[in-house]
Amino acid sequence: MDIEQLAKEAQEGNTEAFLKLIESWKGPMYRTARTILGSDTDCADALQETILKAYRSIGTLRESNFFKTWLYRILINECNTILRKKRRLSLPGTVPEVIGGEEDYRVVELREAVDRLKEPLRLTVVLVYMEDMKIAEAARILGVSEGTVKMRLKRSRIQLRKWLEPMTDGEERYEAAKQ
Repeated sequence: MDIEQLAKEAQEGNTEAFLKLIESWKGPMYRTARTILGSDTDCADALQETILKAYRSIGTLRESNFFKTWLYRILINECNTILRKKRRLSLPGTVPEVIGGEEDYRVVELREAVDRLKEPLRLTVVLVYMEDMKIAEAARILGVSEGTVKMRLKRSRIQLRKWLEPMTDGEERYEAAKQ
């Protein structure tokens, strides 16, 4: 069954249809929340709140073909709410979460560089390149024009290239930029 049909059924009160929709998007939603928040605990909180808010307000969805955009917008708003709360409560000198696993060094390096981008650029990169969204869809989710998304992608590529391309004297630009 396609997403639009499931969304229509969910709007009509079909809980099973809503659960199928959430199940189909939980992986990409988690990755997006992880990119914004960084912490598994915060991601779980954001996803839980997103699902609850989406379930309670599925009736407000105007066009069922925009379910994914609508759901991602709720998720991003929840992530931003969590970030605002954390900023108010943050303690100086907290230790960042350690990256574990057997990921290839270059993948880890790229991931760290993407995480260092300012939020509008980082979120745009995640939605378009990591979640494989079309530029138009990312623009709807972010509430900006397609031209803005394209400009953010261009700026992100320039910045990532500066950080990730080796310098002529052998020192990595990324390492130099961290200092």
